[in-house]
Amino acid sequence: MAAQPPPPPEQKMMVAIDESECSNYALEWALRNLAPRRLVLFTVQPFSPLNYVPAAAGSPLGPSVASPELIRSVNEHQRQLAQALVDKAKAICAEHGVDAETIIEVGDPKETICEAAEKLNVDLLILGSHSRGPIQRFFLGSVSNYCTHQAKCPVLVVKKKE
Repeated sequence: MAAQPPPPPEQKMMVAIDESECSNYALEWALRNLAPRRLVLFTVQPFSPLNYVPAAAGSPLGPSVASPELIRSVNEHQRQLAQALVDKAKAICAEHGVDAETIIEVGDPKETICEAAEKLNVDLLILGSHSRGPIQRFFLGSVSNYCTHQAKCPVLVVKKKE
């Protein structure tokens, strides 16, 4: 009797989430269609524009209007929003019987998502599509487009049916 081959390793999937409806749709789609066992919920807290204000204090623009307390307060508020976002997504995963890991990082979403996917050694990166038109993509950039070209792992872009 031949020995059975070992079962395939559980694939590690990462869903990049934000506050958008298409991000929620991508997460729900992945839970329904891929039934991931190892799932990372990843969100990026963008840099606060106030972080750059003190650097301009000695500039011709005049003194800084943002106190260190205001900057800390804004950053803490953004951190709380990001935590609420991953907590909500983790609860959705729990409803599907998936115990997901959550990670919040600060940075440029496009680059930070790709770097995290590589660092975490994920087998599949899952993103929602915002369905922006060509003009919006030109000015705002497309996270999903960037990640499909720059990520070192397969990328699945989930687009909601219209």
